[in-house]
Amino acid sequence: MANTTELSAEELLASYTDEEAEGYAKEVGVDPRPNETISEIDERGAFIRQPNAFIQPFGDKEGDLKAEANRYAIYWATGCNWSNRPVIVRDLLGLQDVIKDQKTSHSGQTNKYGHGFGDQPGHKDALTGAYFLSEFYKRANPDFKGRATTPTLVDIIEKKAVNNDYHRLTNYLEVQFRPFQPKDAPDLYPKKFRKEIDEFNDWLFPHINNAHYRMAFCQSPEAYDEAYEDFKESLDKLEKRLETNRFIFGDYITDSDVRAYVTLVRWDVSYYRNVGPIRPIREYKNIWGYIRELNTIPAFHNNSNARTLAEAGRRKSGAKLFRSYSDRILPKVDFEKLWAYDGERRKLSKTPDELFLRHPENETYEDYAGEISKTIWNSPDWADRNPKNGVLSVDASINPLKDLL
Repeated sequence: MANTTELSAEELLASYTDEEAEGYAKEVGVDPRPNETISEIDERGAFIRQPNAFIQPFGDKEGDLKAEANRYAIYWATGCNWSNRPVIVRDLLGLQDVIKDQKTSHSGQTNKYGHGFGDQPGHKDALTGAYFLSEFYKRANPDFKGRATTPTLVDIIEKKAVNNDYHRLTNYLEVQFRPFQPKDAPDLYPKKFRKEIDEFNDWLFPHINNAHYRMAFCQSPEAYDEAYEDFKESLDKLEKRLETNRFIFGDYITDSDVRAYVTLVRWDVSYYRNVGPIRPIREYKNIWGYIRELNTIPAFHNNSNARTLAEAGRRKSGAKLFRSYSDRILPKVDFEKLWAYDGERRKLSKTPDELFLRHPENETYEDYAGEISKTIWNSPDWADRNPKNGVLSVDASINPLKDLL
């Protein structure tokens, strides 16, 4: 292998061959990445996403994972909406010096082995020396056969995966890592309202967060139409809700806003390519204003923004004649002008200058701590993970915490 220490990230990726990846895979004993369009399709041709493999919670009970500084790193990918979430939350909570992060990239030319570190010297992870994300999974569970996914929280001391549950990972950062946060850190997950936030997040997952994948990976027109109509209806409900609410639950940003943002910011520059004619997000007045305001916050913008996502999509295109929209048009878009926020949504808040709820001054960890709920989306039963199970006790267009949060 040629010396890679002097190459740029793009040159490193370009130099990473399938043959080299094959050699590393044999060396460390990892298997090719399973194909979700084969292994995660039900009898109707619908995409039913695999449950997360490592869901041991952080908490205070015996056997729970324990929050600790400088032990964990978030492994994530720029293009992955699920993995943008914990990095945004980590930064909002001021945990950058407590939890490291490491981006993944392709392994080889065809990404046969899934998430790797092809843009780094030696094509390996600088934190642990791993060649593939799946190495951490195999070290934690030698019998693991599914897809290694981002985000994955890795114990970088033991070099093994400890949690890849994107349904609840941000909640662990918010609650169990509270002792490591600055005293004035935002409260994204108020203890009094966790039931309502969890319920909404478990609705958001199938109807909006996973909607693109339900359309992009399905294998039948019926499954596509079902996902398409579901997404359209859900966006209409969110648009109505945001007409009178600055954020999803009112005046303050919560964990749910992080989850909504990372999906919605992608639609017009990335997701649309795979799913057919979808009404652009910028045509939804309230949603468009909402995500532009969130985009002004550094933790959101720095970890998940339209320009970066557009550029990532453009690099993947190799067509010469019928060049994609990403190749022809997006490089000429003035993203600063397009995403400029006019401040209009401030009028919806009784505290326009404060985006976040703050913790009470004398609050202790014991006051704030609590067991994080489980989610049906990690059930091993396919029937449980049917998107039709994502229901709310109050219609999604209505904020049940109006004037309470």
